[in-house]
Amino acid sequence: MTLAVPKLRSCNDCPIRYSAVCSKCEPDELLQLEEIKYYRTYAAGQPIFFGGDPLEFVGSVVSGVSSLMRTLPDGRVQMVGLLLPGDFMGRPNRDTIDCDVVAETDVMLCCFRRKPFEKMILDTPHVGQRLLEMTLDELDAAREWMLVLGRKTAREKIASLLHMIAVRMASLKPGETAETTFTLPITRETMANYLGLTIETVSRQMSALKKDGLIAFDERRDIRVPDLDALKAETGEEGF
Repeated sequence: MTLAVPKLRSCNDCPIRYSAVCSKCEPDELLQLEEIKYYRTYAAGQPIFFGGDPLEFVGSVVSGVSSLMRTLPDGRVQMVGLLLPGDFMGRPNRDTIDCDVVAETDVMLCCFRRKPFEKMILDTPHVGQRLLEMTLDELDAAREWMLVLGRKTAREKIASLLHMIAVRMASLKPGETAETTFTLPITRETMANYLGLTIETVSRQMSALKKDGLIAFDERRDIRVPDLDALKAETGEEGF
């Protein structure tokens, strides 16, 4: 299924202009990126890459959410990450991609042809600098997630995931506390896979958080968080 690509008049109209890999670019550098970029859209459930595919492009998630999946030799599948708006997809200087990438919602990507982008990293310090910053942020997030998976209770795991998604989807600044509503981009089955829990445990903990007034939801995936600080307090870690 092919989705229509929304028209963006310029990079200044882009919703991820100040969070993506191009956020530090000067106008002349944006023009260079313009020459090697194009947009692609994917419907919810559609694969973007399969592990081992040739990496013909890299790019930024403009809208929507994608999941990163790894498949073990015996067929077991583990979700190893989420890509939200502003996140970078693919790795320069690699010929193939090591994960399956699946659109969890309708997704729009700003794609860059890989070889020209690799050259631009060398020639344009602002692109290389921002990509390094994003890579280090991703490393910090991976370390935090090791703590989530290894030491936190089921309730703390669910609260941590919901808090992370709420902050990212609402584009809130760190420390900002406000009521927010977002559409949960993944199913409870996917949440269970990601967190190493059963679906029943995820449902129980979601209901418990709702009963305690920390979140509100109905039969749809819309989640309302009345107080982000209160939800953060349930993550079990002050700095998460």
